[in-house]
Amino acid sequence: MPEPAGGGVHVKRRDGLPPEHFAVEAAGLRWLAAAADGVAVAEPVEVLPDGLVLPRVVQVAPTPAAAEEFGRRLAATHAAGAPGFGSAPPGVAGDGWIAELRLPLSERGSSAWGPFYAQQRLLPFLRAARDSGAVDAVGAAAVERVCALLVDSDPALTGPERPPARLHGDLWSGNVLWSAEGAVLIDPAAHGGHPETDLAMLALFGLPHLDRALGACAEAAGLDRGWRGRVPLHQLHPLLVHAVLFGSGYGAQAVRAARACLALG
Repeated sequence: MPEPAGGGVHVKRRDGLPPEHFAVEAAGLRWLAAAADGVAVAEPVEVLPDGLVLPRVVQVAPTPAAAEEFGRRLAATHAAGAPGFGSAPPGVAGDGWIAELRLPLSERGSSAWGPFYAQQRLLPFLRAARDSGAVDAVGAAAVERVCALLVDSDPALTGPERPPARLHGDLWSGNVLWSAEGAVLIDPAAHGGHPETDLAMLALFGLPHLDRALGACAEAAGLDRGWRGRVPLHQLHPLLVHAVLFGSGYGAQAVRAARACLALG
């Protein structure tokens, strides 16, 4: 695995978060870094009570070839696996985090992706989004119908079964840095999950040379051709997270994604 290119260190601090937030993030970075032939990671130098000391990455403009290499290495990161869906990185006891929101995790995770995704990713954040007014009752009902199909593991919605993958979990473009040696990952919400989830997150918020990266990852991972049709399903959780954090604009996007899912199921 290539090492992040840089010199010196970067100290990441964020006020208002409990100390365990940074310990969980550090554990996630180390878990991702342990994946053979996976994407390079800004592995923590030191965990502070109020932050992390990370290697500084000297950034360069990404190229199509770098994006393809990132996609292939992301497939290798996923292939390193996890004990179950929703399993925590080693050494993490209790929940994880996505931004400043708690993310349900467990030691071993679940054996079935559909029920896990409905019960531990969609419904908790839907409740929070509805309580905040970011999703109304009609929109919430659409998401709940998707959850019912997931609990039943409807293959028309979920697609072929996949083993638990080692996910970054918050893979928007700002968490992919480009060095002279290739992509470097930062700021994960790492857990065991479905490999299509990371790809959908990249598609939601964009990435330089996105199609090259996604195509290379899908080919290396052997994803079936139908994975692109399931992008709205895997975007539903991050959209609900953003609805909780930022309001009804993302809530409306989440409801549209849910209705696209219902056309599949």
